Parts: sequence; structure tokens; C-alpha cells
Amino acid sequence: MLKKIKNLNKKLSKININSASELEIFRIKYLGKKGILNSFFKEFKYINNYEKQNIGLSLNTFKKNIKNIFLYYKNFFLKKKNINNNIEDLTKPGNKKYLGSRHPISIIKNRIINIFNKIGFKICEGPEIEDDWYNFTALNFPYNHPAREMQDTFFIKKSSKLLRTHTSSVQIRYLEKNKPPIRIISPGRVYRNENISSYSHCMFHQIEGLYLDKKVSFKDLKNTINFFIKNFFGKSITRLRPSYFPFTEPSAELDILWNNKWLEIIGCGMVDPIVLKNVNIDPDLYSGFAFGMGIERISLMIYHLNDIRFFFENDLRFLEQFKKEF
Repeated sequence: MLKKIKNLNKKLSKININSASELEIFRIKYLGKKGILNSFFKEFKYINNYEKQNIGLSLNTFKKNIKNIFLYYKNFFLKKKNINNNIEDLTKPGNKKYLGSRHPISIIKNRIINIFNKIGFKICEGPEIEDDWYNFTALNFPYNHPAREMQDTFFIKKSSKLLRTHTSSVQIRYLEKNKPPIRIISPGRVYRNENISSYSHCMFHQIEGLYLDKKVSFKDLKNTINFFIKNFFGKSITRLRPSYFPFTEPSAELDILWNNKWLEIIGCGMVDPIVLKNVNIDPDLYSGFAFGMGIERISLMIYHLNDIRFFFENDLRFLEQFKKEF
């Protein structure tokens, strides 16, 4: 078999193909189902294991030579055909243009932003790579505090940098450079060291809001959230439950009755005075509230989906369903 392959390789080096029809004969002879290459591979299965290495190398070289010759002449005859057909065929159908669409996460994010824009909240964005101060310490997550385990993230080796776990870090950056009254929302991508499953991911999107001024109360927080719920979901049944967040006190979680189930969609509370002191704002003069929501969680509800991984797979069959909302 080895001699046959060597002899055929010599013949290939001298081969000359003069037309497309000759090329097709060459293809069938060497690459067809009953061609020489397939017959060699069938025979190769029964060769002694000690001989397979040498014969396998020669066989692969032979296969490569055949394909190179075929592709060379195929391109040659195509170019020749194009040169001879200078006149364009006006009856040919045009090239189809595929229009993209907005990602479902972007659609929901923009809807949320538009609602809060109506009541004076402006967009504020910041870096996804943060340090400990902005992501934890300034937000009343002291070093070694158990609450940090709730937001375990990804740390950069030999550096104090980390991937932010929430967009609250953006609010700290804004508060350092601006004084009340402040009314901002912070949309963006965040990261958590979590197992990927149908309802959790190591990367997701948030929108957080902050309102800071004189004499801001919990009633203002409830009114703002209710305004959002009514405008986004329409008439809906909600409830507030006491909760814990290091950067707010008191804190609460808002649930919405959706398909006869209570689903948590928003975490909120009054800004903790410690956070205000960390950014040199007098907590005796100013007060405020903060809230945050996961865009993926709301998107799953709106589009009746049951797997968060759909949003990150870049499957065109999935994404094309949202063209009508573009």
C-alpha cells in the first residue's frame, strides 16, 4: 500500500488538468465515494498497528495533495469563467441583506430607562473593573464582613482590582464628585462568582437608582417604585418585605404577583448614613433611597422564558424573534 501511495504522489506532481470537465473526472477518480482515497482508507483499517504510523503519514500527505490540486484548478476555472462573462446577468437575484435586531436585554433596559427618565433620573455609567473601595468598603461592606460572601466576585491576580458585583460602585463615584440633589440610574453589566444554571449566571445586567436630597423619606421610595411598576407592568399586585443590604437601612425587597406566584424583582431601602459619610455628605442634612433590579430576571418574566442562558448563547434563531420590537 505504501508503494502505491508513493507512486500516485509522483503522478500527482505531473498532473495537468485542462478543463472543468477534466477536473470533475479527477474529483470522482480520487475523491468520490468509490474513489482511490476512500479505498485506501478502507484498506487502512486492516493494516498492522506497527505499520499504521508510516502509512498514515503518507496517506495524509496524499490526501492533502489531492485536495490542494482540486482547489487550485477549481479556483483557476472559476476565475477564467468570470473573465469570460464580463457582462453582468441582470436577471440574477440580488444579495440578501440580513437586518439585525436589538438584544432582548437591551429592549428591556431601554424601557426601564425611559420610565425613570420621565421623573428626572439621568443615566450615570462607570467602569466594570473596580477596586475594593468603590465596590465594597464605601458601601458599608467592611473587610471580612459576612455580607461580602453574598457578592463573591472575580479578582485580578497581583492586583487590588476586581469585577464589580453591582452598579452601586457607579453611585459612589458620582457622589464623590457631585452634591445633592442627586437623581441617577446606573445600568450596566455586573459579575458574581456563581454557578451557571437556568436561573443564575456569572454575568448579568442591573439597573440601580439613587435619589438624594433634603427630607427624602421611605414614602418617596414607595411612590417611585410604584410609579415604575404601574408604567412597566401595568396594574399589578406588589408587596414589600423587610430585608438586609449593607448600604441601606431600613431595607426591603419588592415582590410582584406574576402568574399566581410572588417573584422578587427589586431590592431597595434608605441610604445608610455611613455611606453618606464615606463620600463626605452630611447625613443629618441629606437623606435618600436606592433601589436595584436585575434586567435578566425581568426579561425572563416578560418574554415567558425559563432559562437565563438563552440571553448569552448568541443563537440567531432566538434573537430574530425580537425583530418586531426593534
